[in-house]
Amino acid sequence: MKTFDIVIVGGGHAGVEAAHIAAQFDLKVAIITMPGIGLGSAPCNPSVGGVGKGQVVRELDALGGLMGKLADYAGIQFRTLNDSKGFAVQSTRVQIDKERYSEKAEEVITAIPNIEVIREKVLEIQDSAGSFFIQSESSTYKAAKVIMTVGTFLNGKLHTGADQSVGGRIGCESSPGLQNLFATIKTRPYRFKTGTPPRLDKSTIDYSKLEEQPSDSSVRNFHCLHSPTDRFSAQVSCYLARTNASTMEIIRSNKEKSPMFNGQIKGIGARYCPSIEDKAFRYPDKNVHHVFIEPEGLKLDTVYPSGISSSLPADVQKHYVQSMEGLEKAEIKVYGYAVEYDVIDTTDLKLTLEHSQIPNLYFAGQVNGTSGYEEAAGQGFIAGANAALAFLQMEPLILSRHESYIGVMIEDLTSNTRDEPYRLFTARSENRLFIREDNSLVRIYPYRSQFLLNKEIDQYQRAFMSAYNDLMEFCDGTMISETSPLMTEFSGIGELQRLTRRMSVSEVLRQAWLNPIDVLKRILDFNGLVISDDLIRTVAISKKYDGYIKRSESQYEKLKKMDGMRLNWETLVNSNNISFECKQRIARIKPETFGQLKLIEGIRPATLAVIAAKAL
Repeated sequence: MKTFDIVIVGGGHAGVEAAHIAAQFDLKVAIITMPGIGLGSAPCNPSVGGVGKGQVVRELDALGGLMGKLADYAGIQFRTLNDSKGFAVQSTRVQIDKERYSEKAEEVITAIPNIEVIREKVLEIQDSAGSFFIQSESSTYKAAKVIMTVGTFLNGKLHTGADQSVGGRIGCESSPGLQNLFATIKTRPYRFKTGTPPRLDKSTIDYSKLEEQPSDSSVRNFHCLHSPTDRFSAQVSCYLARTNASTMEIIRSNKEKSPMFNGQIKGIGARYCPSIEDKAFRYPDKNVHHVFIEPEGLKLDTVYPSGISSSLPADVQKHYVQSMEGLEKAEIKVYGYAVEYDVIDTTDLKLTLEHSQIPNLYFAGQVNGTSGYEEAAGQGFIAGANAALAFLQMEPLILSRHESYIGVMIEDLTSNTRDEPYRLFTARSENRLFIREDNSLVRIYPYRSQFLLNKEIDQYQRAFMSAYNDLMEFCDGTMISETSPLMTEFSGIGELQRLTRRMSVSEVLRQAWLNPIDVLKRILDFNGLVISDDLIRTVAISKKYDGYIKRSESQYEKLKKMDGMRLNWETLVNSNNISFECKQRIARIKPETFGQLKLIEGIRPATLAVIAAKAL
C-alpha cells in the first residue's frame, strides 16, 4: 500500500492546481485520474479567460498557480474583452491549443519529484482512524487528506438525441456515484447538466463568408514571469458565423427529439451558457445568434463552434449546422452531446473547501456545481493550498471577496445552495473597481506571502512590490510645473481640458480625457526613468481609479470589521432573539463569519441587526 500526504482524485484543471500548490510545500502528493485522459485537458471550449475569468487566471498566477503559465505556452489567439470599456471590466481571453496545453501540464506536473500521477479508476474511498483508504481497480492507497476534483464524472451520463451512454465525457467512463465512493455523504437531490457543440472539420468551412477575428499582439501574457507580449505558439484567427431563421426553425421543429425538452434529461443546465435549444425556445423572436468558429489546435483538424451546444440527434445537428452561411458544406467530426452528473451541496463546505462533516476531505471544480475551467482551477488551488496548510498546521488560506474574484466565488458557493451551475461574472463582486486584472499581483501578494515560500515567483513579487511602492510615491510626490512642455502636451481640446496649474503626476493621471498608461510612460521617459510595462500599467490604472478606490476602501473598512467577524453558528441557533426560520437557515449553512451570514438567502435584516448590535 502506497501512502501519501495528499491524494487528489481527478486530473483536470482543479486537480492540477491542487497538486501543483500542495507540492510546493514539499508534501508527498498523488493525482489519481482516469486512464487515457491527459492532465488539464479541455473537453469543452478550448479557451482560458474571459469576463471575470481572466481576473481569476491572473489571481491564480499571483498565488503561484499554473493555469496562466500553461495558457501562455498553448495560446494561439489573444484578445481583450470589453476593451472599449473601463479597465475594471476588461478581461483577457486566450484561445488555446488544447493538445499543447495538456502536454505542457503533463510535462510540468510529472517533472515535480514529489507528485505521482496514477492512472486508475477509483471505486471506493473509506475514512478510517483519521486516514483515507482509496480503492482503485487494482490497488489501495492511503492518504491523510483527499481532494475530490472529479468534474462531470460522478455518475455521468451522455445524451445525443435518444442515444444515451455512461461517461463523464465522450469516449470516457464515468466514476461511481458519490454515495458509492463514500458511505456517509450526500449529493444534491437534483443533477446538473452541461453540454458541448459538434466539432467541425475545419477544411470544410468557407471562411470567406465569415468575419475574421485576428489575434491581438498587444495583449499581455497571463504569467508574470513571462515577457508580456512574447508568444510561445503560432497565432491564428477565429471567425464569426451566425445562425439565421432557417437554423432556428430546424431546431424548433425538432423539439420533441431534444432530450432537454422531451423529459429524457432531468439535470439543470447553466443559465449563462445555454444550449442552442435553450436559445431557440427562450428567445422565440430572435433568430440571429453569434457562433464563434474557434480552432482546437494547430495540428488538429477540428474547430469548436462556440454558441451551438446541443444534445439533438446527429442528423438534426448536421441539418442546422449546414443551414448557416459559410458552413453549408461543413462536416461534423464529433457530434454535440449533453452530460448529466452528480454535484455536492456546497453549503456543506467550509471556506477552505473542506467538508464540514468529514474532516480532511476537500472538494473543488465542477463537482461543486460550477462551470468553467477557470472556476475549477481557482477552487483547486484553494483546496490544495488549504489541505497542505492544514497538514503543516499553518493558518488557512481564505481570500476576501473584497480583494479577489476567487474569494467572491468561494463565498458565493459556500453560503447558498445553488439551483443551477455557477458562473463567475465581474457583476458578482461589490468591489470590481478594485479587483481588476492589472493589479492582481498587488492584491494577491499578501496571501502568497503568508506561505513563507521562497520560489522564483516569491522573489519576483517582493521586487515588484518594492518597485510598485516607489513608483506610487513618485507619482504622489513629483510635481509638474504649469510651464512644463508636458502640460501643453497633455492638455485636451477646449478650455476645460487645459492644464494651466502645477500638478502632481497622480493628479495628471486622473484627468478624464487622458490614457493613464501612455501618460505615465511619457512622464517617466521625460525624466529619464526606465520602468517595466507591467509596473507602469499597474500604477497608472491604480492612480486613475484612486479616488473611487479610496471611497470604496473607506466603505470596505467599515464592512470588513463586521464581515470578518467570526461567528459561532451553534450559539445563534440557540438564541432567543432570532426567528425559527432564520435559525433553520443558519443551521443548514453553518456560517463562519458575519459576511457569510449576510449572503444566506432568506436571512432577515432584523437577524443581522441583532447580531451586529451585540458585536458593537
